[in-house]
Amino acid sequence: MPIAIRFIAGASLVVAGSAAPLARTATPASQSPASPGPAVRVSFPEDLREAPADGRLLLLFSTSDDVEPRFQINGSVKSAQVFGIDVESFAPGADAVFDGNVLGYPAAKLSGLAPGDYTVQAVLHLYETFEVIHGHTLKLPMDRGEGQHWNRAPGNLYSTPKTVHFDAAEGPLSIVLDQVIPPIEPPADTKHVRHVSLQSDRLSEFWGRPMHLGAHVLVPEGFDEHPEARYPVMIFHGHFPMDFGGFRPEPPNADLKPEFSERFGVDGYNIIQQQEAHDFYKLWTSDDFPRFLIVQIQHANPFYDDSYAVNSANVGPYGDAITYELLPFLEKEFRGLGEGWARFLYGGSTGGWEALAAQVFYPDEYGGCFAACPDPIDFRAYCLVNLYEDENAYEVKGPFGSVERPAHRDSLGQVNSTMRMANHMELVLGTKSRSGDQFDIWEAVYSPVADDGYPKRIWDKRTGVIDKAVAAHWRENYDLRHILERDWQTLGPRLAGKIHLYCGDMDNYYLNNAVYLMEDFLKGTTAPPYGGVVEYGDRAEHCWNGDHENGNHLSRLRYNTMYLPRILELIKESAPEGADLTSWRY
Repeated sequence: MPIAIRFIAGASLVVAGSAAPLARTATPASQSPASPGPAVRVSFPEDLREAPADGRLLLLFSTSDDVEPRFQINGSVKSAQVFGIDVESFAPGADAVFDGNVLGYPAAKLSGLAPGDYTVQAVLHLYETFEVIHGHTLKLPMDRGEGQHWNRAPGNLYSTPKTVHFDAAEGPLSIVLDQVIPPIEPPADTKHVRHVSLQSDRLSEFWGRPMHLGAHVLVPEGFDEHPEARYPVMIFHGHFPMDFGGFRPEPPNADLKPEFSERFGVDGYNIIQQQEAHDFYKLWTSDDFPRFLIVQIQHANPFYDDSYAVNSANVGPYGDAITYELLPFLEKEFRGLGEGWARFLYGGSTGGWEALAAQVFYPDEYGGCFAACPDPIDFRAYCLVNLYEDENAYEVKGPFGSVERPAHRDSLGQVNSTMRMANHMELVLGTKSRSGDQFDIWEAVYSPVADDGYPKRIWDKRTGVIDKAVAAHWRENYDLRHILERDWQTLGPRLAGKIHLYCGDMDNYYLNNAVYLMEDFLKGTTAPPYGGVVEYGDRAEHCWNGDHENGNHLSRLRYNTMYLPRILELIKESAPEGADLTSWRY
C-alpha cells in the first residue's frame, strides 16, 4: 500500500509516497530498479486553505477536453488516467510529490505513462478525523451534501485543467490547486415534496460526532386539505438523492437540447426522463391513484453514498437508525399509519438489495418488498465470484493458463471492464476501503473491523486472493439467501407473500446469477411456501424491474407507477381486522 506523505508547514516533502506497480509477479528485490525521480509536484496557496489537510490527492490525465478530467474516471476501458497518494498534514506552500512509481489506473505507474500532450488536473479529496465507537481513530471523507463523490464534494481543492506536454523523464511538472468546490444549496420544500433531517442518536454515538439522516418525502395530493388522513409509507431505496427524483410538475423544457444515451442507444433521453417525471406527477395528482407517502432517504456516510440500510461493524447501525428512529419520526411528522402492514419497501440495484435486506432483518416492521436487480443476494454469485469456493476474485486459473473475470457487460455480452480493473481503480481512488465506490462499500458494510480500525479486506486489493475467514463472516451476517435458508423456520411465516424479486437475465453486473440461486431456495421450500414472485426480463440489462412491455430505458423510470398499484392490492389482502383502510382513500 502507498504510505502516507507527511508535511511540515512551509517545507518541502518529508517522506516519499511511492508505491510498487500493480503487477502479477513482483520483481525480486535484488533486481529492483531505482525508484524514478519526482515527476509531478502539487501544492496549494495559503489564500485557498490556511489549515493543513489530510486526504487523498489525485492526479488526473486525459486525452479529451470535453469535460474536466475529474469527471472522466470510471472502471471501463474508456477511463482517463488517475494516480493517487495519501497525504497527512499537507500544508499550504508544501509540495506533494508523485514519483515515477506512484500507484495508477489504468496505467499502473506514472513512469509508464507515454510521453504526450494531456489535459492535466489534480484534486485533493479531504478527510476528517473520527473517533469511532470501536476505539479506533480513522481518517475518512465526510459527506458534504453531494453523496460521497470525490470529484464534486464541497470543500475539496482542485486545479484548473491545463494542457501540457508530459514526459516523466524530463523533470517535474508543477500543479497548483487553485479552486475550491462550492457548497451545495439544499432543495426547497414544494407543495408535494418536503425535506427533513434528523440527528440520529445511534449513529452519533457510533461515529463520535453528530450524524444525521435526511429524507425527501413525497406527500399525496390533498395532504394539507385532509388533516384527518393517515397514510401507508413507501420506502423507495436507492443511491443518494439530491431531491425527490422522477417527479416534475412542469412539462419538459421546450428548449432542451436532445442528448443521446450511449447506454440505451436512445436519442433525446433527457427529454424522455423529464416527460416520464411529468407523467408521474399527473398520475400522482389524479383522482384514482393511491394516496401514499413515498420516502427517499439520504444516508450517505464516510464510506459511500448510502449505508445499505443495515447494521454494520464499520459503517454503523443504519438499519436500526432508519427503522427505529427515522421511520417513526417521519410517520409522526407526516401522519403515517405507523404499523408494519402499512409500510413497504422497493428499489433497484443497491436499493433492491436494501429493500430485500430490510425486509429480511426487520420482517415484522414492513409489509412487503419489491427488489429489482438487487446487488448480490447470494455470495456464491458475488457478481462472477464464488466467495466460498474460489481462491481468486480477479482470474480463473487452469493448470497452464488463466482468464480474467469480467465485471461489466452489455446486453450482448460484450465486456468492457474486469474485476481487476474495477478494484485497481478503487485502490487508486482510496486506500483502506475509502474509494467511495462499489466493491469498497460492500467491504465496509459486510466485513469485520480490521486491526487498524478500517474494514477487513475480503480479498487482497492488488492480487485478488480471497480471505476465506472474512468470507465466512459475510456469509453468516449478510448473505441474504443463506440467512433465509438458515432461519426459514422462524422467518418463513413472517415473510410469506412479502418477497418480490425482478432481474434482467443480461444484467450488466451479472446480478441475475445470485437471483437464480435465491429462486432455487425460495421455490424449493414448502415449509412454509414463500408465496412471492421471482421474474426475469429477457435480454434486459441492469435496473430491469418487472416491466415486460417496455424497454429498460423506460421501465427504470417507472418504479413508483409499477409498484404502488400492486402494493395497494397487497394492503387490501393483508391488512389486519380493524385497520384504517379509509382515511387515506379520499
